[in-house]
Amino acid sequence: MSRPTLALTLGDAAGIGPEIVLRAITAPDPGAQLLVIGCADALRRELAQVDGARLPPLVEGPEGLGEVPGGVGLWDRSAALETLPAYGVIDAASGAACHAWVCQAASLAREGRVAGVVTAPIHKGAWHAAGSAHPGHTEVLCAEAGSERVLMTFVAGALRVALATIHVPLRTVADRLETDRLAADLVLFSAEIARWFGCARPRIGVCGLNPHAGEDGLFGHEDAEIIAPAVAAARAAGVDAEGPLPADACIPAGARGRYDAVFAMYHDQALPAVKALAPRESVNVTLGLPFVRTSVDHGTAFDIAGRGIATAESLHAAVALAAEMVTPPSKRAERPPTR
Repeated sequence: MSRPTLALTLGDAAGIGPEIVLRAITAPDPGAQLLVIGCADALRRELAQVDGARLPPLVEGPEGLGEVPGGVGLWDRSAALETLPAYGVIDAASGAACHAWVCQAASLAREGRVAGVVTAPIHKGAWHAAGSAHPGHTEVLCAEAGSERVLMTFVAGALRVALATIHVPLRTVADRLETDRLAADLVLFSAEIARWFGCARPRIGVCGLNPHAGEDGLFGHEDAEIIAPAVAAARAAGVDAEGPLPADACIPAGARGRYDAVFAMYHDQALPAVKALAPRESVNVTLGLPFVRTSVDHGTAFDIAGRGIATAESLHAAVALAAEMVTPPSKRAERPPTR
């Protein structure tokens, strides 16, 4: 069967993005046709670091991939990056360039010219220096797609876990939890897991906020007064949700397959488990968009940029997962293994 076409953005050229993209497209059969969106010069300076690497042929959009051997081409958007940044340095021009590449990829997906988007890491400080109103990928993709609500989700083997709150101080998490919003997130989460992962009526385990999910109010009131009513409202809307449950039981149960997905209350409640299960192969997925978006689960790694030692396992996994998600469930068995 034909391979899906994915847009792959280069990430911040001051970090490891160009290196891991080059590693990903050099590996045998990435499982999809890939339109790399970025700067040819940024890829070119990594060639000596990656054995067997070659600069992909230049193409004018995804429509040109059909004539490219291997189905991997580069859409050079270098007009937005006239000079390469130094490695490991926050650079406003580099931030503006990779922001533009992400917007271009989202536009292609919105128009149906690519089946999904895979992103290499950006640096939020560089985006801020460039004057971007969006702090990161999730926010800009939400805005570009016109989505009302999105969920940052991580996939690590059998574990799929979404976050109720994302990059906020721990001391503010409890104040940000609202019953109506949590219920709406659970309804969206259930629908998206069904849509993209082929689960007809996914079972969702919902983590509590406090130790032991509050221990009947002994360790906090949020679990009983905010989260439990949200779970009840979601269940009334048809969601197969259970909780709030102690996180130290709920997340391992999700990893073992007791749940099709887990809903966690805050970033570091979920991410340690994700990265312990799949230290280099977990994938960041944005649910709630009209198209598939996956990404690596790590940052720009400024400290090792330009040294040729970055690993591309998470990016390989992100490409493979995106290719699987955009393939209808009835045809997934026909796809050859990508790794």
